[in-house]
Amino acid sequence: MDTESPQTRRPSVLQDPKHRDGRRGRAAGPGPPSAEMLGNASAMRQVLAMINRVAKARTTLLVQGETGTGKELVAKAIHAQSDRRDRPFVPIDCGAIPETLLEAELFGHEKGAYTGAHIERWGLLALADGGTVFLDEISEVKLPLQVKLLRFLQEREVGRIGGRERVKVDVRVIAATNRDLGAEMEAGRFRCDLYYRIAVITLKLPPLRERGEDAILLANAFLEEYCQQHRRWLRFSDEALAAVRRYPWPGNVRELKSAVERAALLAESHRITPGDLGIEPVPAAGVLTWKEARAQAAREILVNALLRTTGNVSLAAQALAISRATLHELLRRYRVSAQDFRPASRATGGRNEHP
Repeated sequence: MDTESPQTRRPSVLQDPKHRDGRRGRAAGPGPPSAEMLGNASAMRQVLAMINRVAKARTTLLVQGETGTGKELVAKAIHAQSDRRDRPFVPIDCGAIPETLLEAELFGHEKGAYTGAHIERWGLLALADGGTVFLDEISEVKLPLQVKLLRFLQEREVGRIGGRERVKVDVRVIAATNRDLGAEMEAGRFRCDLYYRIAVITLKLPPLRERGEDAILLANAFLEEYCQQHRRWLRFSDEALAAVRRYPWPGNVRELKSAVERAALLAESHRITPGDLGIEPVPAAGVLTWKEARAQAAREILVNALLRTTGNVSLAAQALAISRATLHELLRRYRVSAQDFRPASRATGGRNEHP
């Protein structure tokens, strides 16, 4: 005889993966590495190192950064390295779902709980059982629902709207926002107790304009991806690379990727110009010194060689007709890391077997 109480038993919909929501509750394995996670800047290296450190934990995280910096990519990378990698990764855009529907999306509802609730339905928090929930733009959640989210984080139980049954769920929560939650708390729009629950660990993503040569690194990686996809042979002109380096990219990595994709499709020449990217060329007044130009050219040669060899130092040295020792010295001098170009380290910053 079943002795479990309605408050503690786990319904079959949470036990059998075939009943999970195929669109929002699909399992997310490690998958292919993302070029958008490449980075040599010290701030980005710290982010990648932190991903490695926190991936195996159950701890709630808060990812902060401007629009387009890659907050969901960070959440996916953490999930892919965790013990939950074979369970669902469920992204929920709190800013895109109307306030009146967000509670039902998160917690589910009983049949007849409100107008339009024609069937019994579990929410996304329950469907993510065993996996990871990504609450994007959590600052958009209104105060009444913040209270319910706080209770969920404290008790790890969900109850459908209009029902009495509460179900234990095992999910890791990663929240994200592009707003200053400190200012939101001072304004009374975000609860302090909820903030301290979600910000056990905080990851701050740097905007692309503060990442130096990473813009060139990312642009080359995106161009390689789209050249393969569209079967074109393209490269950036020197003017385009200079413009990529100087442009502030207010939409960050997302804007850069869209600009490169557009150029890969529409460029009339095999050499992409600033106009193909939709940005202005660098004015002639911005001429580099001889030392700056030499350093810039050296970095670009090193980056291109490592891109072609996916970070294999031996092959890159052969392509450049120099010794491995010389290449290692150049990489150190110009602060270029071969590891960032290796497939296994693009999304995770992890180690690779290349020499």
